[in-house]
Amino acid sequence: MKIEELKFDANGLIAAVVQDAATREVLTVAYMNEESLGKSLETRETWFYSRSRQELWRKGATSGNTQKIVEIKYDCDGDALVVLVKPAGPACHTGAVSCFSENLLERSTEQLASQHFSESPLENNSGQLASLSDYAVMLELEKTISEREQEMPEGAYTTYLFEKGVDKILKKVGEEASEVIIAAKNRDPEELKWEAADLLYHLMVLLQEQKLPLKEVLSVLNKRKNPSAEE
Repeated sequence: MKIEELKFDANGLIAAVVQDAATREVLTVAYMNEESLGKSLETRETWFYSRSRQELWRKGATSGNTQKIVEIKYDCDGDALVVLVKPAGPACHTGAVSCFSENLLERSTEQLASQHFSESPLENNSGQLASLSDYAVMLELEKTISEREQEMPEGAYTTYLFEKGVDKILKKVGEEASEVIIAAKNRDPEELKWEAADLLYHLMVLLQEQKLPLKEVLSVLNKRKNPSAEE
């Protein structure tokens, strides 16, 4: 289909749903006109049309948080687009990864984090698969670890790890991996879940120390799941 064959609305606009090509997370919803869509196809970066300013704008022009286009799909009616991108930073002007960070049905990310990392035991969810909301705690943890490295609050364990450096962090990753192995060999699910949580935490501290976003690791998993996915 050619651009001129798409169904733009009365104002000459078409809705564009922007998704992370690796995680498929919806990052934002914006609008394009024929010119901005043409620029997006030409430059392989997202260009949109601002309805409030009535002008074209390139994502990341001022913030540096550009979006490299992997694929642009149109729906069966030709009146909406899905733009798969590789983001170079947060999509939202608030600094959040996605503009869709709040959930009307689920508890907030902070409540989830409190539930998962409280001192009281977790409820027994044996046999149940985790939902997307359960993984929100990983994003919150990554954000918290990043803030700890920047602010280095006195007395925080994460601060201690960053102060000691990569050798200490690597040692802890090794120790926690050993604890996971022991718990698994002991067939102790209660012990295993706590040791696994400790291992994940220290691994994420290591990723932060190495300046490797968790998103990059998820991207590798996504590629392994779908080897034919475009680079």
